Amino acid sequence: MVLCLWPALAARAEGFDPAASRFGFELRTRWGMKLEGEFKRYEGEVKRLHDGRHQVVLRMFTDSVEILGHPRYSEWTRGRQFFEAERYPVVVFVSKPYDEQLLKHGGDLAGDLSIRGITRPKTLTVAPSSCSRPARDCDVVATGAVRRSDYDMDDWMMAVSDRVVFVLRARLKAEVAP
Repeated sequence: MVLCLWPALAARAEGFDPAASRFGFELRTRWGMKLEGEFKRYEGEVKRLHDGRHQVVLRMFTDSVEILGHPRYSEWTRGRQFFEAERYPVVVFVSKPYDEQLLKHGGDLAGDLSIRGITRPKTLTVAPSSCSRPARDCDVVATGAVRRSDYDMDDWMMAVSDRVVFVLRARLKAEVAP
């Protein structure tokens, strides 16, 4: 999932810019069609830790999932066979502490991903930055694949692949002068 990667320049937590961030995922049908999903509602922050490293906490609300251009697939992903939004309202990613340089140079971002009450270690791949101030002047992009069956989402295996790729593009809210 999905997320996790933005330099907190102040000694406080900073939130994601809702106008510039997108947290989503991709699925493939057995017929080769790519389905793009998006969490329309999320909350999260990047914390600056005492040792100077950062940590991301991201919560994506499953009742807000939309499969772009496919209302029936949207209903399915919110339903019992997939996220089961009524019972499990949030997907959570909490990163391990990381150095800010990860955002500039790219690399692996380890953390824990919780879906449907099941928490597993997950490593996301952060793409190298295209600017000098990642998450401020350009998106931080992270991707990571999970298997639906690892989170008890194994219905419709004949129609939809087990593999889900989280695609996360994030920017922080603009800095506000004191």
